[in-house]
Amino acid sequence: MERSFLMRNPFDVSLIQCMRRMLAALLVSLAFGGAAYANVDVNVADEAALTSVKGIGPATAKRILDERDKHGAFKDAGDLSDRVPGVGPKSVANLEAAGLTFGKAAPARKDAKDARTKASVAPSPQKAAR
Repeated sequence: MERSFLMRNPFDVSLIQCMRRMLAALLVSLAFGGAAYANVDVNVADEAALTSVKGIGPATAKRILDERDKHGAFKDAGDLSDRVPGVGPKSVANLEAAGLTFGKAAPARKDAKDARTKASVAPSPQKAAR
């Protein structure tokens, strides 16, 4: 006697069918889970992008942005841990594993460039004393 499809026990599956379903579920979870770990470049990211990295909250993101605005782009992980209070080498390693990168340098600020230009044009104190 043959069972109809609707009367079949859903737990009555062969090992091969079970493994196929598990493989399909694994592939789907990897496909959708991989998008959550997008890389975020610390030198170009805004506050929203930084807080999307696991381990960076609003306060840490603000400290990172303030330091980057004052002293320019971060060269590497060591530079970030040296310059941002509350972010040590162990935290930076975890942040890198969560997708934080140190790629592009932040564009130079106009006011910082103007200040350097004015400083180089201004006469030195020795010449001014003469």
